[in-house]
Amino acid sequence: MTKAELVEKMANDAGISKVAAAAALNSFTDGILKTLKKKDGKVTLVGFGTFSKVRRKARKGRNPQTGEAIKINARNIVKFKAGKKLKDQI
Repeated sequence: MTKAELVEKMANDAGISKVAAAAALNSFTDGILKTLKKKDGKVTLVGFGTFSKVRRKARKGRNPQTGEAIKINARNIVKFKAGKKLKDQI
């Protein structure tokens, strides 16, 4: 499902315009982004799941084409853990 398809579904389900649904979706994603940028950023949607920020350590990797060893820098990543209700539905 694309963002446009999601906006259309939200608009139909809520009985609002696509513009209002797009604004609501943008606000939702911006809120998640701002929270995850914080030091211990974590967003929990009960029944759906939890978005959390995790620090991945620097590590050694290998270029698959040349076999050359490379250094992969440390970085923050976002993890999603599905909630019980979501797991049961799928």
